[in-house]
Amino acid sequence: MTYCVGMVLDRGLVFMSDTRTNAGVDNISTFRKMTSWEVPSDRVLTLMSAGNLATTQAVVSLLDERTKARELRDPSILGAPSMFQVARMVADTLREVIEEHAEGGQRADSTFHATLILGGQIAGSPPRMFMIYPEGNFIEAGKDTPFFQIGETKYGRPILVRAYEPDMSFEDAVKLLLVSFDSTVKANLTVGLPFDYHLYEVDSFRLGRQGRIAADDPYYEAISRGWGDALRDALHSLPSFRL
Repeated sequence: MTYCVGMVLDRGLVFMSDTRTNAGVDNISTFRKMTSWEVPSDRVLTLMSAGNLATTQAVVSLLDERTKARELRDPSILGAPSMFQVARMVADTLREVIEEHAEGGQRADSTFHATLILGGQIAGSPPRMFMIYPEGNFIEAGKDTPFFQIGETKYGRPILVRAYEPDMSFEDAVKLLLVSFDSTVKANLTVGLPFDYHLYEVDSFRLGRQGRIAADDPYYEAISRGWGDALRDALHSLPSFRL
């Protein structure tokens, strides 16, 4: 299982993903699920993936290879004129990989399914974020849906819905995401640390702050412990039910 969140803020875009892959209780590994591309002064793209690991790695590899090819019939994701066109290319590549491996064509419930979050900015346009489905279609984040989750979404969603604010700082956004991820880790052992993150500043057109948060990270430990204590205190402060 996987948990990834992409969030649109006034300040820019925030990405966070876990790194656990699970093929059974005795086969748990760590793989990076976030990939970024940069063309300085022109564009920054970040892709996160959930689903079949072979599928998602093949998608990333194909996208990467096509950015390096000297002769292309169509522009690569590093030459596309808009984020919408980039989303179409990524969606087509995902569908291509799934159809190649699934007998009888691509199916959403196929063993080879995957879901992606794509976000970034191309010069001349505002930052945009998309969620791309196994079928090859996609939706875009907006004011009514300012963040996307993929993978194990249900445990970490309540805090995002209650606490997200578009004008929050990157620092508060990371804090919020760590609470969301910690809630998910506590409820589902197939999601685990370390967590990767990328903070993209609007109109910077360069990779932003990136890092990895390990299980022994002091700040993460403080967030995890503090959130648990805060929930208990909040519960005790509520009026008791009268029998």
